[in-house]
Amino acid sequence: MRRPGGPVPLVLTLGVLGASNVLSNRLLPGAAVLVGVVTAAACLALARSDGASWADLGLGPGTFRRGLRWAATAALVVAGVYTLGVALPFTREAFLDRRADLPTSTLLYHALVRVPLGTVLVEEVGFRGALLAMGLRRWGHRTGVLVSSGLFGLWHLLPASGVRLANPAVAELFGGGSVASGFWTALAVVGAAFAGIVLCELRLRSGSLLAPMGLHWATNGLAYLAADLARGITARAG
Repeated sequence: MRRPGGPVPLVLTLGVLGASNVLSNRLLPGAAVLVGVVTAAACLALARSDGASWADLGLGPGTFRRGLRWAATAALVVAGVYTLGVALPFTREAFLDRRADLPTSTLLYHALVRVPLGTVLVEEVGFRGALLAMGLRRWGHRTGVLVSSGLFGLWHLLPASGVRLANPAVAELFGGGSVASGFWTALAVVGAAFAGIVLCELRLRSGSLLAPMGLHWATNGLAYLAADLARGITARAG
């Protein structure tokens, strides 16, 4: 294994991810899929220039079948949890997110295209692929995972406000005002960082980047379908 290529690839990767975050969330939200694909490709190229092998990135030969099994299992678990959450009246409101109040065709686009390419691809390749590989080779397992996950938490600073405004359950729980907004944002960042640790460990234990991709897509993509189902049940009950 070659030594890491100095600070330049790591700094450039952080810059590429930061620019991608601003573009997707503020400047060009309609181009999130294109931005995500380009960013993922750039992160892979930078990690490879740093000396990371395909195996270091969770994309080594022979890992895909195992990764798909882990991904499918994770997706089934999330689907079961969401189904139960929508079925129970006291948890159903949490799924009534205004961001999923969309026509069926648009909702399917988000679940099957926008989420996997504009969110999952860039975040998994960027944080559990490139940054994790770079971190492991520089600082070892614990610090590498913590750095990748901490940065993943900070990545969610921009999207956090949209969740609070779009989800009635979250808005009711945290209320309005700058203090509530700040508390929710901090909680969202910490929650994302913890999720990053789980996804890093899943990537390392499975040996494949497909495993965290499957869990990540199921958590985000199936949420759109769960929200649509919850909205339909609520409308019929009303």
